Amino acid sequence: MNSLLLAANTAGYTAPQLWRVLTKTGYFIGLSGAIGTTVTYVTTVRPALRRAGGTADAAVLRSRSATHLAWAGVVLLVAGYFQLAARVARAGKGMPFEDALAPGRILDFLRAPAAKGAWIAQGTVYLVQNLVLLAAAAAMTALFLPAVRRHTDRVVRAVLPAVLAVTLIAAVPTTAPADRDRWLDLVLDQTHIVSGTVWLGGLALLVGLAGTRGRLGTDAGLLWADIWRRFGLVALVCVGAVLVSGLWLSWKHVGAVSQLWTTGYGLALLVKLALVLGLVTAGAVNQFWLMPRIARARRADDTASLRHLTLRHFPLVIWGEVVLGVAVLAVVPFITGSARTEAGSAKAVSSGSLFAAGAAMVIALAVSLYATAKASDALARRPSATPAAA
Repeated sequence: MNSLLLAANTAGYTAPQLWRVLTKTGYFIGLSGAIGTTVTYVTTVRPALRRAGGTADAAVLRSRSATHLAWAGVVLLVAGYFQLAARVARAGKGMPFEDALAPGRILDFLRAPAAKGAWIAQGTVYLVQNLVLLAAAAAMTALFLPAVRRHTDRVVRAVLPAVLAVTLIAAVPTTAPADRDRWLDLVLDQTHIVSGTVWLGGLALLVGLAGTRGRLGTDAGLLWADIWRRFGLVALVCVGAVLVSGLWLSWKHVGAVSQLWTTGYGLALLVKLALVLGLVTAGAVNQFWLMPRIARARRADDTASLRHLTLRHFPLVIWGEVVLGVAVLAVVPFITGSARTEAGSAKAVSSGSLFAAGAAMVIALAVSLYATAKASDALARRPSATPAAA
C-alpha cells in the first residue's frame, strides 16, 4: 500500500507508520464486532429466534450468539487499549509507540489539563470513552459464564447504547465547532462509522452463526430464511447511510476527480471505493439472486433446497463480503489528511445549491433502495421455470 501511494504525486502526504495502521484497523474491527454484533442481534437474530420459539435450532443459535458476543467484548477491550496507546503516542512529540503502552504514560495523557479555549480536556473525553468501553467489554465478556448467558437478551439490550457511545463520545469536540459544515462533519463522520460497523459486524456475526449448520435440524432453513430477510433490510439502511455520509466526506476532502489518482489521500480513497463497490455488488447478488430463490423455495415448502441456500450458498457470499470489509478497514488508516490540501486546491465551502443537490441525491438514493427491495420481492414472486431444488 505504501509503495502504491508513494508512486503518485503525493507532495504533502505522509503514509502512516505500521503501528498506526495496526491500531486503527484493530480499533475499527473491535467497534465492528461490538456495534455490529449487538445491533444485528437486537434487530435480526433475536426477533427470528423468538418467532422460532423454543426449538433446538433456536437454542443452538442463541448459544453461539452469546459466545460471539463474548469474544467481541474481548476484541473490543484489547483493541481499545492499543488505540488509546496510539493516541498517547501521537500526542507526544516523537514518543515511540512502545513507550506509549506504559500505564503511567496513559494516565498522564488522560489527566492532562484542557487546552486554552477548550471547555473540556481532550484527555477527559478519552477517559470517559474508555470507561464506557471497559464497562461494555466487561458485560459482553461475562457472557462466557453460563449463569450470565441465560440472560443474553437483557445483556445485549443494556450493552447496545454503551457500545454506540464508545464512538460517539470520542467525537465530542473540546471546542465549539466554528460553523455549520463542521457540525455536519461530526454528524456524518459518526453516521459513516456506525453504519459501516453495523454492516460489517452484522455480516461477521451471521457468518459465525452459519457455522453451526452441522448441529441444526433439517427445518433450519425456515429460521435462516427469516434471519437473512431481516438482515437484508438492516443492510440496505446501512448502505444508504454509508453512501450519503461518504459522499459528503469525499466532497470535503477531494476537490477534483483527478485528485483521486494524483494524491496519496485520493489513491487510498480510490482503493476503498473499489472495495466498497465489491461489497455493494455482493449485496446485489444477495438481493436479486439468492433472496428470491430462498423465497421461492420457502413458498414451495422445499426444505432441502431452503437449507442448502440459506446455510451453504448465502454464507459463501457473506464470507466474501467479510473479507472485503476487513480490507476496507485496513485501508482506512491510509486515508489521512486531505487531497485538497495535497493538491493546493481551495477549502470546501458549502452553499444552498450544494445542499439542494445533496437533498435530491439523498431522495434518489432512497428511491433506488426502495426499488431494490421491491424488485427483489417481485423476483421472489415469479414462478420458477424449474423445481426450486434446481
